[in-house]
Parts: sequence; structure tokens; C-alpha cells
Amino acid sequence: MRDETVARNYAETLFELARRNDSTQEYGDALETVAGLLEDVSRFRTFVETPRIDDEVKKSVIRKVLADRTPRHVVNFVLTTIDKRRQHLLREIFQEYLLLLDDHLGREHVEVTVARPLDDTTAQMVSERLSKMLGRQAIPHVRVKPEILGGLVVRTGDTIYDGSVRRRLEGLRRRLLTAGIPSTKVGKTAG
Repeated sequence: MRDETVARNYAETLFELARRNDSTQEYGDALETVAGLLEDVSRFRTFVETPRIDDEVKKSVIRKVLADRTPRHVVNFVLTTIDKRRQHLLREIFQEYLLLLDDHLGREHVEVTVARPLDDTTAQMVSERLSKMLGRQAIPHVRVKPEILGGLVVRTGDTIYDGSVRRRLEGLRRRLLTAGIPSTKVGKTAG
């Protein structure tokens, strides 16, 4: 839990610096570059995170690798994480920064579960309706689960909107059971 708090604090600090420089997206893109290098190039990640390599050597390489790719403040930020022995948190810091950026830009990531893949037109319609419903730009992350049978299930934060056919059938089954119809007949009818 402590690492999560530290990552959040570092992200907030960098985000505030980015806001002062009107560069929130640019800094986010630069952090994405750093996080991508750490994620995709295991030798680079090992080099940056291992305590056996001198910090000055790491910082020299970071300057060379990032100088032409990222804003000076972001390079300095990465160097500071090395000074404070927090470089192992750079990927988490990036994730926390993205949350801050999304909030700042009025975006919300939404998990959308459907029974079958959506065509582009339907995906656009779902995005627009979710944006209207949430009052923010919805960024849907669609996953396909045939077991919901039809409709869709939307999860945003701790809230779930279940408009699946499966849920509706289960609700119908419960109502029939409470009305006194034997469950064997209900199971055959609705299942």
C-alpha cells in the first residue's frame, strides 16, 4: 500500500508541474515513453532498477536515452526518482499520472461487456450514450462474454449497470419462483 501512495504523490507532483507549463498531455506522453521502455525492454528495466549499478551511471544513460524524446522536466523527474531510490515505481507513477490526466480532461474509462463483438457504428453509439449518461467523455473498454446472452454490462468505478439478457432472465426466473411455480418447470422454461 505504501508504494501506491508514494507513486500517487510523485504523479501529483509531476502533474502539477505539467499544469503550470500547460503540458499535461506532453508530460503524460513522455512518461508513457519511459514506462514503455521499462515494460518492453527488460534489460533496460533491470539496468534502471538494480541497486548494483551506480546511480550516476544510470542517470547518465537516462539523460542520453531520453534527452531527445522527452521534456527536460520529465527527464529531471526520472533522475529524481533514481536519487530517491523510487525508480522501481515509474510504471505505477505513470498509471497514477494517467488517472490524474483523465480526470483533468473529463475522461472516464468504462468497462463494457457485450455478448458479441461490436461493429464500429454500435461502438461509437455506446461511447456517445455513455458519455451523455456520465457527463464526461467515456472511453469504453469492450470485452466479449457470450454468457451474458445479449445486452450489455457497464462498469464504471464501483458502479455496475447490468442490462444483460442473462440478468433479465434470472430476474424473471426469481419472480416465477416467488409466484409458486415449481423450479423444475422454471428451469426448463427460462434456462
